[in-house]
Amino acid sequence: MLGTIKEIIDNSVIIKLNIDINEQPNLINIHVVFDDGSSRKVVGEIANVNQNEMVVNIVGEIDNNSFIPGSSSKPSFKSSIRIIDASELELLLGPQEVAPGKTNFGTSNVYSGYKINVEVNEFFNTHFAILGNSGAGKSCTVASILQKLFTSSKTPPINSNLFFFDAYGEYTNAFSKLHEVNPLLNYKSYTTNTIEPECEILRIPPWLLDVDDLALLLDVTTPTQIPMIEKTLKLVPILTGSSENVIKRKNDIIARALQDILLSGNDSTKIRDQVIGVLTKFNTPTLNLETQIVQPGYTRTFKQCLFVDKSGKMQEMELVVEFVRGYILEVAEEIPKEELNPYYTLSDLELAMEFALISEGILKSDKVFDYANIISVRLHSLATGDYKSYFEYPTFVNKDQYIEDLMTNENNQKCQIINFNINYVDDRLAKVFTKILSRMLFLKSSTTKPRGSRAFHIIIEEAHRYVQHDSDVEILGYNIFERITKEGRKYGTFLALITQRPSELSDTCISQCANFVVLRTLHPVDLKYIKEMVPNVSSEIVLQLKNLKPGNCIAFGSAFKVPIPMYIDLPNPRPLSNNVNLNDIWYRQISSPGAKEIQPGINPGINPGINQSITPGINGMVNPVAYQQVPQAPVASTPQVPNGQPIS
Repeated sequence: MLGTIKEIIDNSVIIKLNIDINEQPNLINIHVVFDDGSSRKVVGEIANVNQNEMVVNIVGEIDNNSFIPGSSSKPSFKSSIRIIDASELELLLGPQEVAPGKTNFGTSNVYSGYKINVEVNEFFNTHFAILGNSGAGKSCTVASILQKLFTSSKTPPINSNLFFFDAYGEYTNAFSKLHEVNPLLNYKSYTTNTIEPECEILRIPPWLLDVDDLALLLDVTTPTQIPMIEKTLKLVPILTGSSENVIKRKNDIIARALQDILLSGNDSTKIRDQVIGVLTKFNTPTLNLETQIVQPGYTRTFKQCLFVDKSGKMQEMELVVEFVRGYILEVAEEIPKEELNPYYTLSDLELAMEFALISEGILKSDKVFDYANIISVRLHSLATGDYKSYFEYPTFVNKDQYIEDLMTNENNQKCQIINFNINYVDDRLAKVFTKILSRMLFLKSSTTKPRGSRAFHIIIEEAHRYVQHDSDVEILGYNIFERITKEGRKYGTFLALITQRPSELSDTCISQCANFVVLRTLHPVDLKYIKEMVPNVSSEIVLQLKNLKPGNCIAFGSAFKVPIPMYIDLPNPRPLSNNVNLNDIWYRQISSPGAKEIQPGINPGINPGINQSITPGINGMVNPVAYQQVPQAPVASTPQVPNGQPIS
């Protein structure tokens, strides 16, 4: 028995010790049981200890061989107080066996050798976040958790779909050998490196982009630009066709624009120049500057009829207007679906937008020109710039086929992890790619019947760069990541956020996460944000986050009955997330004219027989002191307190 209850203040119990604390190991974070002889036992966690007293925070109660988290029950003063035993600890931290439906996360750094196994459905059936400073071990933690998900059980989740947005191209090394572990497991990688692609280049068919996708891609800044995109998408399957009906529709659009110019009331010279400008850029075989206008006794081209005399008059204005009106359709006939072209390029989109702009009167209104021409210029830059190759898709596919192709390798095998290496494009386009693909997946899952019959996990590395409070809500009415976190669970779309700056994330997204794995965090703004935004985080946990070793974390949420400090085993193989090794860079052999060759590891001026080199680790690099490697220990009837003997 540890002692007697001296005082109960809110959630804390102050215990007067009757043991010699100097004879005991470190007791911080050890769980204790308050047993008053009834069927309900209150459980607490030791927060502070001094020579005479101990402070224990209540974390829940055990009733009918089940642990109920929370602090609604308080212990009675007559309770005996003891260290939790092995069977009770299993109710808090889970069993040691990795049964089907469970996966191993790591090992407790409070109870020596105690494995932390987690219910797959409890952790992955929610949105979750992995937080921590750069260098704290996030990449290795993510790789280890996912590797164990597929390898720690004899029944891996072969029907899973994990879409990984890899900000630095780190994770291929960690996941590419899954197939060697189990032939049913496959990994697929896409890259944005078009110069030296090591795998398939990420490409998005332009005909799969809808209004919202193009609004993101073209960086729309005002809702008034949206109708231009809507009209562009309506016109592009028409304008890319070549049937007689399509030509009539093109002529109708051009003629209406020309009529607006001719009747604008501007001087004849300006009218002539604008008409020539339109027909130079937009024309058809039957309506262009060389189209002949036949009159009794003579025939002239359209361009000849635009002649302006010395007095500044266009003598054939009435004739030209009447000719143009002949191309305007009274009622636009529905073009047969088979005459519409569903397969189009960015250049086709650009042409369709130009038609949309002239049909909206861009030439007669400076206001229309100002807000509409911006997106036209952006589309032109995209269609002719370095990024156009990401939208050059070789074959026609619909949206369902495209998503299925993403999840299938060249051998037509199901892939469980699909990695998008977005390291080779700027942050703006990387964010747009992430949003467009995430939205496709969300729409796919929300329309799949029966609802929730398949699941998509969207895992975003460096999420603070992409999952932000953008202007999407003002422009489109929603932010796709916020919509996924609010609505995705019922459809089977889940978001995983990996970030070193949680305070820069969208508040809505982080507040909807139900599970958290938090590594060392130092920034005071981030610590305050975690305390305010993340549920079940106490001041003691926040204090611990500042002092965690690399690879150590605190996990809490719906999958964990109590916050659990643990260390994560190194993944094998590891992601390529090592820091630069200055020993290799600064002290490598340098060859220059007249310079004395220096052997690696030999300090000139010292006896050459003394080797000053550092023992290399993995791949010739110095082994970082990153993760504790604690040997497994059997669980005794009473859990072993680290570095000491159990208290009786």
